[in-house]
Amino acid sequence: MTKPLRIGIVAGEISGDILGAGFMQAVRQRYPDAEFVGIAGSRMQAEGCETLFDMEELAVMGIVEVLGRLPRLFKVKAELVKYFTDNPPDVFVGIDAPDFNLRLERNLKDAGIKTVHYVSPSVWAWRQKRIFKIEAATNLVLAFLPFEKAFYDKFNVPCEFIGHTMADAIPMETDQAAARQLLGLEQDKRWLAVLPGSRGGEMELLAPPFIETCKLLKAQHPDLGFVVALVNQKRRAQFEQAWRDTAPELDFVLVDDTARNVMIAADAVLLASGTVALECMLVKRPMVVGYKVKPLTAWLAKKMLKTKYVSLANILADRELVPELLQDDCTPANLALEVNRFLGADNTELMAEFSRLHQLIKCNADQKAAEAVLQLIDK
Repeated sequence: MTKPLRIGIVAGEISGDILGAGFMQAVRQRYPDAEFVGIAGSRMQAEGCETLFDMEELAVMGIVEVLGRLPRLFKVKAELVKYFTDNPPDVFVGIDAPDFNLRLERNLKDAGIKTVHYVSPSVWAWRQKRIFKIEAATNLVLAFLPFEKAFYDKFNVPCEFIGHTMADAIPMETDQAAARQLLGLEQDKRWLAVLPGSRGGEMELLAPPFIETCKLLKAQHPDLGFVVALVNQKRRAQFEQAWRDTAPELDFVLVDDTARNVMIAADAVLLASGTVALECMLVKRPMVVGYKVKPLTAWLAKKMLKTKYVSLANILADRELVPELLQDDCTPANLALEVNRFLGADNTELMAEFSRLHQLIKCNADQKAAEAVLQLIDK
């Protein structure tokens, strides 16, 4: 009788739980009796992962909040180290949450357990010396994007490019009419999706200039409609306040739904920089990227950032496919000018490039992740 394959696994937030569930399904195709234990959310638990702590333990954002939680986080890490060293798995997979998982992985690797970090930190973009900490903590990194693997290769740190799960989930062509029907939007009208961010700080800084931009565009295009995706009630309240303060005469359709459906329904998109820009590329909609942070944060970012661009579409293409208007350039006049260019243009070439980039990172990531981990442990 051989013992079943046993994998230690820790996910720190909802996105990691989704990745973990897909990875588990792919492993089980090869090893139906595989066992998984660690920290899991509802999706991973539904796949049969035993969770030693609630995933919410790790889902802490913000420096002050993290400081207050440090004693508990240290205790959770220490208990996980003890559990896994007393009951060694065949391999340990830490999914994202690098501040927690890389430290845990370092302890486990030092104890002789093979470790994998799934989702590369943005080490290629800033704080590049972290590569040496990652090397010390892991036997393998699983990267979403090809340029990430190229960066690790420069330092001879084992890394596999597996593609992006979002590229697998989003079809190569999306149905605009169906999305408009779902959201109750008029079919024969032009729509601009307005996405001023999912965090409070982003909404505070971006909602006013984005609304002013819509005001300028409405004067030029009386038929243009504006639809806004809002991630929760707090962001909705923030946007509504900015709307009242900035341009109460404008009409916005507010949607408590994912940004994806709102982008698919739109003709063009005005959005905050972040993962949503990659999602917009994958749904094949022209976009203008705007972003602002507090002056001190901007100064630090300028010192630390090592990339020419901030949006993943431009980083993947290594050229400016879509305009990025940051800090002092993120003005209503500039944003409106760039949105206008897309509204009045034939965007066929841009869409073809988006399709090429989509295909580049559409690699069946769940399967590739499972294959890479199993190969690491000769399974």
